[in-house]
Amino acid sequence: MTTIEELEKSIEYTLLKPTATKAMIEQLCEEAAQYRFASVAVNPFWVPLCSEKLKNSGVNVCTGIGFPLGANASDIKVAEAKLAVSQGAREVDVVVNIGKAKEGDWSTVKEDIAAVVSAVKPAAVVKVILEACYLTDGEKIAVCRAALESGADYVKTSTGFGPGGATVDDVRLMKSVVGDKMKTKAAGGIRTLDDALAMLAAGADRLGTSNGVTIMNEFRRRFKQ
Repeated sequence: MTTIEELEKSIEYTLLKPTATKAMIEQLCEEAAQYRFASVAVNPFWVPLCSEKLKNSGVNVCTGIGFPLGANASDIKVAEAKLAVSQGAREVDVVVNIGKAKEGDWSTVKEDIAAVVSAVKPAAVVKVILEACYLTDGEKIAVCRAALESGADYVKTSTGFGPGGATVDDVRLMKSVVGDKMKTKAAGGIRTLDDALAMLAAGADRLGTSNGVTIMNEFRRRFKQ
């Protein structure tokens, strides 16, 4: 069974809405520190604020790169990632070039990922977002292999902005490809404790969710902790 500490450290507490204000971001950071989450995930503009608010808290700052479409030039993704890390981000979630994945142009997909990896590691963890709802199972497998070969640390299901989010089947498929060589993050539509536990049971190491506090409180109520 998942312990409360394991659940806390699996959660990336997310606020990526375009309408997010400074007060909302500050509240996100305060709650993330209170609940000892693994990280907060915010848009790049908010990285400096989060880095200051979470200094010495044990909570990392994560931001999206080429988010949410993945269609930026690699040079732009690299510049964005470098800036975010210089401002305190310790995790970057880069969206794969989805169009090139659909074309089967795996060399370009791999080079795009590798450019970000080489730009920020070892200072930051790199997660590769598949946006799985747009991909066939064969394409998902190929993207996972490209991410592995590029030296990234995680594969991630979704941005949360596409027409579909994380599914148990996708997490299992991704985990079957990367095994213990990479970690797996489920994101998109994880709203309840049952959602979270199902993703962890399928092989997810991290959970991107804006419902982290709700999930933790549900865990405490259910298991009397």
